Amino acid sequence: MKKTFKIYIFRHGETTFNRDKRFTGFKDAKLAPEGIRHAKIIAKKLKNKKFQVAFQTRLSRSKDTLREVLKFHPECKMIIEDDRMIERNYGDLNGTTHSMFIKKMGKKLYNLKVHGDIITALEPSGRREVEKILGEQEYALIHRGFNVPPPHGESFADVEKRVKSFIKDLIVFMKGERASVAISAHGNSIRLFRKIMEGATIPETCSWFIPYDKVFEYRIRA
Repeated sequence: MKKTFKIYIFRHGETTFNRDKRFTGFKDAKLAPEGIRHAKIIAKKLKNKKFQVAFQTRLSRSKDTLREVLKFHPECKMIIEDDRMIERNYGDLNGTTHSMFIKKMGKKLYNLKVHGDIITALEPSGRREVEKILGEQEYALIHRGFNVPPPHGESFADVEKRVKSFIKDLIVFMKGERASVAISAHGNSIRLFRKIMEGATIPETCSWFIPYDKVFEYRIRA
């Protein structure tokens, strides 16, 4: 007789880097005070759920959020670390602020696209505005473009490959162990997890904001 098992996946709480609008990526940013509150909200939402196995990544924000959740789950006897569900690697941008990137890239694109053009005759305030617009365009492309990786980093398409591999192994594991699982993950790994599990389109996937205090639930029949 088939039985239904559950996947409970959630994002870590807000970190100091999230708060300060920095590209976090593989940097091991710690939970901010608000992030600890987010972790407690997740713990409360999962308090009456049951799962036997929990997954985390090597980053402390994943582990610290899961630690709050596990306070209510003595039935969870196994914790597995799997970095296929780690945050997107922002490469050279890891640790830099969004505004720094926009300013730097805006100047680069300004020189590339309009050098020698009549726009170079703009007053300094006008040049700054054009640089800002160009930088914001590049920021949007890298931050939410599906196939565009930051320098030495990962695109969403790259993250999807490793998340797809994780899901494939996860389903086999759940059926073999006959266990429900909790996954303490990251905004962009959850983005691609949702895309695969929900059959979402690329535009839908790129438009999502993954909240710090929401649990996504999926069912596996075995």
